Amino acid sequence: MSMPDAMPLPGVEEELKQPKEIEDAEKYSFMATVTKAPKKQIQFADDMQEFTKFPTKTGRRSLSRSISQSSTDSYSSAASYTDSSDDEVSPREKQQTNSKGSSNFCVKNIKQAEFGRREIEIAEQDMSALISLRKRAQGEKPLAGAKIVGCTHITAQTAVLIETLCALGAQCRWSACNIYSTQNEVAAALAEAGVAVFAWKGESEDDFWWCIDRCVNMDGWQANMILDDGGDLTHWVYKKYPNVFKKIRGIVEESVTGVHRLYQLSKAGKLCVPAMNVNDSVTKQKFDNLYCCRESILDGLKRTTDVMFGGKQVVVCGYGEVGKGCCAALKALGAIVYITEIDPICALQACHPFLFLGNKNVVTREHLDRMKNSCIVCNMGHSNTEIDVTSLRTPELTWERVRSQVDHVIWPDGKRVVLLAEGRLLNLSCSTVPTFVLSITATTQALALIELYNAPEGRYKQDVYLLPKKMDEYVASLHLPSFDAHLTELTDDQAKYLGLNKNGPFKPNYYR
Repeated sequence: MSMPDAMPLPGVEEELKQPKEIEDAEKYSFMATVTKAPKKQIQFADDMQEFTKFPTKTGRRSLSRSISQSSTDSYSSAASYTDSSDDEVSPREKQQTNSKGSSNFCVKNIKQAEFGRREIEIAEQDMSALISLRKRAQGEKPLAGAKIVGCTHITAQTAVLIETLCALGAQCRWSACNIYSTQNEVAAALAEAGVAVFAWKGESEDDFWWCIDRCVNMDGWQANMILDDGGDLTHWVYKKYPNVFKKIRGIVEESVTGVHRLYQLSKAGKLCVPAMNVNDSVTKQKFDNLYCCRESILDGLKRTTDVMFGGKQVVVCGYGEVGKGCCAALKALGAIVYITEIDPICALQACHPFLFLGNKNVVTREHLDRMKNSCIVCNMGHSNTEIDVTSLRTPELTWERVRSQVDHVIWPDGKRVVLLAEGRLLNLSCSTVPTFVLSITATTQALALIELYNAPEGRYKQDVYLLPKKMDEYVASLHLPSFDAHLTELTDDQAKYLGLNKNGPFKPNYYR
């Protein structure tokens, strides 16, 4: 097997901030001691622009492109499809009520609620740490008075998070951060339980923004916390409801894309609320980004293409934690993996052990024109900007729907490229992801919301912070009982020699 190549591609992710100095010990809920948060430090490219512009209003099948470069960024045309389960009536045009008589939601079919509830109950079995946090804290109601507006993938796993937040005292209104990842039956179950959820699989771009607006814009209800995945919700509130944005007590963001957008606002001096960068917490990077992608990429590819990977030549663009997971899975099935990288450290890592991740225009029309017949093109990044799908919406190319989330793009000479999920996030659009790993991320998000909501005035300024290391370790400790794992305790002499507190944190604040 040949060694993978490491070639640079344009664009590089900005260095992420070190967390700020914060107070110690008893400040954090459910933990005895707290570490100082690292000092902030981040560099930006000179040409980095301020937060992306507010999107123009478009029709449900408009050819106009959103200015926002959001999670819905694409052209819609006769060649674009939603899920094959679409019926003739849009959920926006249906009159639905749950068993309690409430119509404060918009889902595909409220009658699927019982099925969705079973899905949520199954997810709870492998999210014992989050359920443990729920049981420990629900008596104290640390989120009482919190009005959380959320925009995440709506799956059985995130439903467990949403219901945990409600059990801790929060009121929640929710929309989807991806037009293809919503599990309709889970959305119905949440609506039946009284959560104001606005989401369904196969939304149009106009539907996507409508759902977000319905979550934010409600008479007599004003959000004071944001939980976001990708930055679209934060963008919408910042641009359309500036008075609401100024009153937000905290933002929690879990994706690379959303974190970068927050840093852009911060650099421009326009971030008027504190924000917590969950994406770069150790537990998120080392578990969700690595293990989740390692297991789910093959699931998505197999479900959509039925391809055999032994002997196939695969190019993975980027060797961060997501890239490492994808490469490990593909190589294990016998694929010959080639890697492109812009970072020399990641490139060196790629050379030893031996898709497209979180950037813009990684794969252009020029690359697509040069691909072989039947080449499979997919994206493991949050947004659909990595692959230049727009360049494929031209008269000389023909789009052919093969099955749900699978298109053949046909060149004039008969060459076909297999495009999955129209260039959107593969694993959650085309398959599912491991529940246990999502429990880690969900627990981290819940703790970040609790911390920001309960923090005394002055602890956090109008900036972006990393999750305190003590919280990272607490999240990990909650998950150890699932494996019947027990920690060894340092002796007093050992702790003194290492300069550590016996109860942690055990890594410095700059450790990632």
